[in-house]
Amino acid sequence: MRRNHTMLQFFEWHIPNHGKHWEDLAILAHEFSIHGIDTVWIPPACKGMTQADNGYGIYDHYDLGEFDQKGTVRTKYGTREELLKAIAVCRKENVQVLADVVLNHKAGADDTERFEVVEVDPDNRLDEISEPFEIEGWTSFTFPGRKGNYSSFTWTHHQFNGTDYDAAQNRSGIYRILGENKAWNEQVDEEFGNYDYLMFANIDYRNPEVQDEMINWGKWFIKTTGCHGFRLDAIKHINYSYVSRFAHSMKEAYEDDFYFVGEFWNPDIEAKKQFLDQTDFAIHLFDVGLHYRFHQASLEGRDFDLRTLYDGTLVATHPTHAVTFVDNHDSQPGESLESWVEDWFKPIAYAFILLRADGFPCVFFGDYLGIRGDDPIPAKKELLDPLLDARYHLAYGEQTDYFDHANTVGWIRHGVDDLTGSGCAVVISTGDEGFKDMQVDQTLTGSVWIDVTGNRTDEVEVSEDAIGRFTVNGGSVSVWAQKKYGLRRIEAVEERS
Repeated sequence: MRRNHTMLQFFEWHIPNHGKHWEDLAILAHEFSIHGIDTVWIPPACKGMTQADNGYGIYDHYDLGEFDQKGTVRTKYGTREELLKAIAVCRKENVQVLADVVLNHKAGADDTERFEVVEVDPDNRLDEISEPFEIEGWTSFTFPGRKGNYSSFTWTHHQFNGTDYDAAQNRSGIYRILGENKAWNEQVDEEFGNYDYLMFANIDYRNPEVQDEMINWGKWFIKTTGCHGFRLDAIKHINYSYVSRFAHSMKEAYEDDFYFVGEFWNPDIEAKKQFLDQTDFAIHLFDVGLHYRFHQASLEGRDFDLRTLYDGTLVATHPTHAVTFVDNHDSQPGESLESWVEDWFKPIAYAFILLRADGFPCVFFGDYLGIRGDDPIPAKKELLDPLLDARYHLAYGEQTDYFDHANTVGWIRHGVDDLTGSGCAVVISTGDEGFKDMQVDQTLTGSVWIDVTGNRTDEVEVSEDAIGRFTVNGGSVSVWAQKKYGLRRIEAVEERS
């Protein structure tokens, strides 16, 4: 049978600049596989504007840590050779690799150019606040260290439609580049009037040469690395029609199972629906709305009504296109979109994404392996592994919900015939210690169940009418499984380790 899929985001903002990240992935791939993690989302692998860049200040799409550019051969994460080796190891462990792809902008130009712009209001990019004038912008990308390897395409201001710095006046602003057929791209998020421009030198997808070049690059990257899918960064800032064309071009070249998920950081469900419609549902989206509901619930505690948790979420309206997550690199403390889910609520939130039928769950590196930096946050691996194991071994079959109390909710996964011992009972409390009387299959009368998280040490015996009184500690989660199979499952994981 097909096992549940689980993704791990394999980075956070404070990964050290030691060039060992790809090596670490190769080392950890086997352990990930043991706990049912079959997909890893890796950080941007292309050369950034500095060695310390996390990859989003992208300089050269074709340099994966191979050429001496921007004062470094390797990227923050390692060399091209180490990247390819890590992907090969993941493939051997049946772990697919999802590459983070930055299509929106370029940074760290090799030289400046003079060209005409108009300055726009940062709060309404459709509102021009100057007459046309000339600036000196960092928009010339010639990649002298690569010397035309893999692609001879170079970039000038003609391939961009906006920038944020005038070197002649040492002045920052948002400058729309003028010229024939130059404008902000339409079919982008409507925040700030038009949210085509995000940062650095903004790539102009009205330009046919640019469109073709980025599709050629995507095919080159897939063929070179052997990755299994793309996580597309900042797609609400890129012409939706082009995003659709890019995705379909990759799928046509590398078969329909090549996977896409996009970062569309907007909790508004209607905006997500519009994007999915306009891209022909070629891309899955991270469920930002659910993340914010988790954040709110973690702050409000018992005052939050768990029965409303899924209101306004993508997993509720488009479950087959939702990638669910608790936190990520953008929401972690100190970042621009900080909305950190409180630690007490983390196991509860992960139970909601890992043990329910809908959504493709993504576990955050910062939760699983910890956050470094000046204000480190410890790893929660010992709390999350039991939930991952429960997803891999137990959380299958039809789902019956018991969302009938503001602070104590639960559900039954009834299991499947071809996975012996599958099925589980999940109970969550954000208030006091409690229980849920929940009905399992009639064939399980008299069976004894244990909490595989270890949070509860009591046992539950299912009654003659197939009802079990499944208990939970206050502010906690318990995952109940049949005792005779639950213990075998734990032993099996230990043996595989």
